[in-house]
Amino acid sequence: MAPMFDKLALIGIGLIGASIALKARREGLARRIVAATRRQETADTANKLKLVDHCGTDLAAACEDADLVIVCTPVGACGEVAKIIAPKLKSGAILSEVGSVKQAVIRDMQPHVPAGVHFVPAHPIAGTEHSGPEAGFPELFEGRWAIVTPLPDGDGVAAEKVAEFWRRLGSMVEFMAPDWHDKVLGIVSHLPHLIAYTIVGTADDMAGERRSEVIKFAAGGFRDFTRIAASDPTMWRDVFLNNRDAVLEILGRFQEDLFYLQRAIRWGEGDKLFELFTRTRAIRRALIDMKQA
Repeated sequence: MAPMFDKLALIGIGLIGASIALKARREGLARRIVAATRRQETADTANKLKLVDHCGTDLAAACEDADLVIVCTPVGACGEVAKIIAPKLKSGAILSEVGSVKQAVIRDMQPHVPAGVHFVPAHPIAGTEHSGPEAGFPELFEGRWAIVTPLPDGDGVAAEKVAEFWRRLGSMVEFMAPDWHDKVLGIVSHLPHLIAYTIVGTADDMAGERRSEVIKFAAGGFRDFTRIAASDPTMWRDVFLNNRDAVLEILGRFQEDLFYLQRAIRWGEGDKLFELFTRTRAIRRALIDMKQA
């Protein structure tokens, strides 16, 4: 199958960027793959691992003559990156990104996108608690969802090309409006991460002299929380600050549900607890059936 692009440029070469590079090379999706990152140490690691044809620290230069540019930085940096690379984006090129928040990223990037460049935001719902170029692996996106959030006045052909790129990386693709994306991800991703960070932090505060025992005897539930809470702090700081409204709305609802559970436990209302646990168990079964567990 012929390559989809002559040159692919990745701005940021952490877990997501490295995984895109490895899979795109394996599938022959671009004749040339380059990357750029702000830190020389990271660029040296990417070159040592041969993740791309070349990785440097000049973000704009990497984008010269690129047909597809994907910004793979924390969402808080996307606007500044777009400003830096804009002068080197050629007419007809596609500019995309991989952020977990869409409305804020579009707000920050769109003003810098030159006329003739097609801006198609996207979000692969895939990841691990590891970060950095060493963390990348080509199977990361296999069987996972990638959400494409094209702009209302955007180019439909470019949006479909981005969708097809993610399909060939192994993802299932869904098109979604940016505002709806932020609400959905606020529930299924952002709130769980916030809860995980809180629970692990609370346990650490309370453990005191028992800290070694808490770690030693951590069962599956707490262990899963620690995995989520080990995620990249810069990325998640930016996610919460840039999806503030949706997260606060969902967090308010969660607090109400938590008070409901607190009352049920205090008053020994086992029927209410059983009803909730039965309902939530069905959600797990649905995830397993959809092969998303």
